[in-house]
Amino acid sequence: MVFCSGARRLVLNYSNVGTRHVKNPSADSPQRFYASLPRLTPQEVTTILQANEFTKDFEGPGSIKCYDSNQLASNNPIEDTRSEAQCLLTKELAEHGNAKEFQMETALENAFLRLDNDLSSEAMMKLSKKDAARTLAVAMSGAVAVIAHVDGPHLHVAGVGDCQAVLGVLSENDGWSTKIMTVEHNSDNRSEVERILSEHPNSERSTVIKMERLLGQLAPLRAMGDFRYKWTKEILQNVAVPYLGDGAIPPNYYTPPYLSAKPEVQYHRLTPRDKFLIIGTDGLWDLISPLEAVRLVGEHMSGKVTLSPLRLPKKNMKLSEINEMLLHRKEGLKKKPLDSNAATHLLRNALGGTEYGIDHGKLSQLLTLPGEVVRVFRDDITITVVYFDSEFLRHCPP
Repeated sequence: MVFCSGARRLVLNYSNVGTRHVKNPSADSPQRFYASLPRLTPQEVTTILQANEFTKDFEGPGSIKCYDSNQLASNNPIEDTRSEAQCLLTKELAEHGNAKEFQMETALENAFLRLDNDLSSEAMMKLSKKDAARTLAVAMSGAVAVIAHVDGPHLHVAGVGDCQAVLGVLSENDGWSTKIMTVEHNSDNRSEVERILSEHPNSERSTVIKMERLLGQLAPLRAMGDFRYKWTKEILQNVAVPYLGDGAIPPNYYTPPYLSAKPEVQYHRLTPRDKFLIIGTDGLWDLISPLEAVRLVGEHMSGKVTLSPLRLPKKNMKLSEINEMLLHRKEGLKKKPLDSNAATHLLRNALGGTEYGIDHGKLSQLLTLPGEVVRVFRDDITITVVYFDSEFLRHCPP
């Protein structure tokens, strides 16, 4: 079974490449945006959140029991995409008549690179036609992606960019822990920065990564497409500049390619303790941590709610004030999840979760932001939660 998720970026308006998202909308959102917003009813909120949810159950023996998925748009149209598929054929590799062991890591790497090369080749072939400008627009945009391949107890996850896949693991004392199955390719990843710097002359060390972005423009340091960071300067000069102007060539563009579509692949052998895998685009992880997400899904499996960690709003609080907060929190823990779909449950809590439960007002605000400002406070969000069959994994041969 293969699950994939990705977020697309179209970078043609170069003045917008520095846009950042507010990580904590409840704390940082300007109230002037909220004053005139319509107030949604609880049912209206639920209708919006559940509009794109999907659940698939599997019959028969296998490591996957089912999966839940959902999407919430910020951009219009949404720039995220998701897909799931069952592999009907596993290829055997042979070389000079001798059997050669199939390497899933290599196969996934080749799949990413071949797709990226095909996209480049197709764009080149269409540049002489009348829709060259549209072809260029697509070629100059890009996508980050993560793919999870599950074959019995074998889990491989491949990714480029900042989508994440997180494994939910139930410990022996019934607590939840995470295993991060992806590597974020951005300037926070020091080894990734050093990799890119090592591929270019020392004279470019101050320009390859600038303002925490590739050539001062692109946040993901690996991606599909985005050929304005891959094609030679001569190609860009001849085919892109006539349509897009001199801005089609990034500044300090001396020794391309600067961007790679080669994924990092991680392998994990599943055990009965591995209960589910959460795959999400960066819009989810902007709002919630991997451990919070795992706890939410884990408790959701038992029909329970999980609250955000309790934070005292001020210092030197009286015991009576703290006790009132704890009682309020206790009431929140008695409530049951509103959504049977775990992806929707994650979505609701990422947008409206507090230490006391779901804040309906906060949810309503984030779901009614006007189109011209919504992208500042939340990105497109795509979530898939894959549940594993513990009994099947318990009886898998070592």
